Amino acid sequence: MIKTGFVQFAWLFAACFLLLNSGCVKVEYSKIDDPAYLRVFNNLNYVQTLGSKDNKVPFFCMLINPVLDANGIPTSAEIVGDFLDQRDAYAPPYPSHIGTSTSVNNPEYPGKENVLVGPILNGFDLSSWAQVPSGKIRIMFAYRPKNTVPFFQLENQLKKDILIDTVLNLTSKEVYTLHILQKDFVTKRTGLLLREEIFQKLPLSDSLTYVNFYNMSAKGYWEADKSLKAEDYLMASFQGGMKDEMNVFLSLYEDQSILSARAATIPGFKGKYIANVKLNTATSDVSPYVSFPIWASNTTNGITTNMWQRFDFFVPGMDISNNPFYEASIDNGGNWVSVNCLQNGKVRMTSNDNAVILPNLLVNIHSGVNNPKTFATVNTVEVVNGRVYLTTIQRKYAPPIY
Repeated sequence: MIKTGFVQFAWLFAACFLLLNSGCVKVEYSKIDDPAYLRVFNNLNYVQTLGSKDNKVPFFCMLINPVLDANGIPTSAEIVGDFLDQRDAYAPPYPSHIGTSTSVNNPEYPGKENVLVGPILNGFDLSSWAQVPSGKIRIMFAYRPKNTVPFFQLENQLKKDILIDTVLNLTSKEVYTLHILQKDFVTKRTGLLLREEIFQKLPLSDSLTYVNFYNMSAKGYWEADKSLKAEDYLMASFQGGMKDEMNVFLSLYEDQSILSARAATIPGFKGKYIANVKLNTATSDVSPYVSFPIWASNTTNGITTNMWQRFDFFVPGMDISNNPFYEASIDNGGNWVSVNCLQNGKVRMTSNDNAVILPNLLVNIHSGVNNPKTFATVNTVEVVNGRVYLTTIQRKYAPPIY
């Protein structure tokens, strides 16, 4: 008890010293009655081609219930989400993954914003969703320069270029994900897609991992000429896009230390059909979740597992048994694309492969006396104009015991 008290006093003294020498910063939170919970992704990507060099950089400030002056220029807003950059390939669960970037650029909202966030609902930590007013809200996305100057400190002429100005209707205590999307690749028409999530309402098992799929690409993307698309080897077979209807097949691999699509798979989980995905940027329907057991491997001990996942997308009529393309092909006319989910998503396969690399759908983290322990998750895989994005949601877990 004396040792504990001394440690607490030492921390208190250190904190006071830092405050006296650096100044005290107090965060003022505005209480929101009957909030809804909102997460926002900017899916507009930078495409560096000769034909796009003069396009505006899709770097935004989000304004909810803005106040405008007589010239229509925003002067304040009830909620501000500034420096909204293009989204990262991986939107991890919180707090099992914590970002270390010091940049003001925000890959999502709320992201780095210090705002009131969602609670724990049905065991899911909604810290990645911000509290916003429910009911009808006016929402704007304004272009802003790619610098570090806060939006309302910019000169007026830099605050009047508005991409989207619309009204959303949010129900109290519901969970929403909002996407800025390109709707048509030829006309460059953009818009929003608001999805009301249901994962927190479903009777999900702790021993199953869940995933659903969306193709939110612009109309006409995969048919467009290659010269109009980004060149990025990390996009692998998705670089040219995928066709508007695809069937998804799951393979589960035994061991993340053997990173090859030819490695041993778990019995019953080699090219197993799990879902159909169609192009959709118009309706907000939630895609059905499919699942697989986290303890499917014969080598698991019920505490941790080392397996990883592969998703193959084929046009209807094709699967891994009648695939006419070779293993490392990445130009398949949109007929076959693949995703490998393994380790932290920053490793490469041991042999040539046509797959985009994303993090493992299973989260391994120190919890209780187990370091690590494997947790099931709820995941969403979204394809947007050749980019593949993974969002992972995790249940609240017991803190580590050292």
